[in-house]
Amino acid sequence: MYKYLFLLSCVAVASPAFAGEDAYEADPTTITVTASGTGSNVVDTGQPVTVIGADEIDSIQGADIARVLQRAPGVSITRNGAPGAVTSVSVRGAASQQLLVLVDGVRVADPASPGGGYDFGNLLAGNIEKIDLLRGANSTIWGSDAMGGVLAVTTRAQRGLQASAEYGSNETAYLNASGGIGSDAYFLGGSASWYRTDGYSSARTGTEPDGFEQFAANGEARAYLSPSFELFVRGRYAKGDLDVDGFPAPSYTFADTNETQKTEQYSGAAGAVYDSGALYLQGAWSFADTQRENYNPDIGSDPTYTIAGHLDRADLRGTWRAVGPVVVNFGGNGEWMRFADIGGKHESTNTWGAYTQIGIETPRYAAHVGVRHDEHERFGGETSFGADASFEIVRDLRLRASVGEGFKAPTLYQLLSDYGNVNLRPERATSYDLGLAWRDRAAPTYAAITLFRRDSEDLIDYVSCFGVSDGVCSDRPYGTYDNVGRARAQGVEVAFGLAPSENLRTQIAYSYVEATDRATGNWLARRPQHTLSTSLDWTTPLGLVIGGDVRLVGESYDNAANTTRLAPYAVGDIRASLPIANRFELFGRVENVTDADYETVSGYGTQGRAGYVGVRLKM
Repeated sequence: MYKYLFLLSCVAVASPAFAGEDAYEADPTTITVTASGTGSNVVDTGQPVTVIGADEIDSIQGADIARVLQRAPGVSITRNGAPGAVTSVSVRGAASQQLLVLVDGVRVADPASPGGGYDFGNLLAGNIEKIDLLRGANSTIWGSDAMGGVLAVTTRAQRGLQASAEYGSNETAYLNASGGIGSDAYFLGGSASWYRTDGYSSARTGTEPDGFEQFAANGEARAYLSPSFELFVRGRYAKGDLDVDGFPAPSYTFADTNETQKTEQYSGAAGAVYDSGALYLQGAWSFADTQRENYNPDIGSDPTYTIAGHLDRADLRGTWRAVGPVVVNFGGNGEWMRFADIGGKHESTNTWGAYTQIGIETPRYAAHVGVRHDEHERFGGETSFGADASFEIVRDLRLRASVGEGFKAPTLYQLLSDYGNVNLRPERATSYDLGLAWRDRAAPTYAAITLFRRDSEDLIDYVSCFGVSDGVCSDRPYGTYDNVGRARAQGVEVAFGLAPSENLRTQIAYSYVEATDRATGNWLARRPQHTLSTSLDWTTPLGLVIGGDVRLVGESYDNAANTTRLAPYAVGDIRASLPIANRFELFGRVENVTDADYETVSGYGTQGRAGYVGVRLKM
């Protein structure tokens, strides 16, 4: 009987263990948690959402999550060199730190980093079950950081056993395994991966390859105490060793060095779920910890830099289906953050928040309106509003619209470091969407077009204090942070999928984004106006699947002054896979098949042509 409980673990993500059972026949890629905070159908929100499931992730192949995320419209990605290096994701021209990232329901951004963003270089694709991306501000539901969007990642922990191994260019090896067991009374599952590569030089002019090695593991346990009540616990661990390039003497220009960086990440959540059908409640405590150490053997064996950030969070989320089509989403949270650096500096702060969203959901139309208030220990209160609507004009064709407010609290580093400013205000944004959607991305054939705009103000930036000793520069001889920026991003997104037969499918995601500094009129750095991703997959009569991906990115600028141009580029991959005896699959791919020479960050190298082969087992 317990299998009929609709499980929404951590952030109300549908339970992987039940994804194929009678209780949940819907395709998991039609369910989003990013719009309302609890599970809802993609068609019931007016906000643009892209959900990518495990089958599509497997078909793309490899460890690089950037190759998966670029299939969503509105996404642009930069990487500071070789695999494992800082990888930043921008949604609709927003700064990477303005994207809220959750892994298994836990906020994983590093509180100790200056901007407080998440480094995707430490998240590999092989043990990811689902990616759920909302594009647009949604602090009404999520609070701080949800200015540009919300990205929820679910790791693998399904029943059965799955494993894969691949090897390829740059002595790259990647091993993955996942699985789980369970009954009507319990579930235990998880996944683990190991990745290593010799890499290539992060410095574009360098000759010494920069390698990367990472071990990652996640697990979860659930106990079903009654048909409507369960307990859960989840955890994730990742440890990486990365070779980095720097600015060695005597020229102090970016070049090969012997420097390395070690990163350890811990995160987890524990809580309870109650679901009576009319009322859904989830309470959880979660934490995330990131520790980094840099070493330079040319100087000595002691670390040259260390920093650690930690976050604790208590959450209560709920959905009450009051009467007929009326739905009320609600929740509250407390959050405690701290950081420590190599100089012995320790700082902390806390935030409290609560929200309510009231809506109507019917098969033909849905609408929601919500409000949230947060209280921050340092800057005080912030209130966020949001509303969205979805209306089926004719069968399968929907008109969607939304307006949302977002904010990002100043980070501990911006507030309280040696360069901090305790008088900082939160960054703020208001976003608007209007679009048409024919079916959704889970359908074989679909199409969507969305117009959007986001206005941001009070953006925090570093300001020089050279020759200035008063105002914000008081006691800050080198510089500090201040609310000095205003920006606007507007444009259009197009998503299209076509399956003329069950053996052939193509997908297209195109974005035009004008992201500009409203004070100077310049383009925001590393925000290309045009991005286009296409994919094609064909299953031959022999069962061999042949596919390919092409990514076209328009020109952009590497700096705010728009003096360093990043040239447009095109990168193509080809893929193939062959199932054998139902349980095995051989696969391989060639990335950057034309050996294109390009940059996403000026002065940093990118991968040339590279080939990989592998095998996958599913039981």
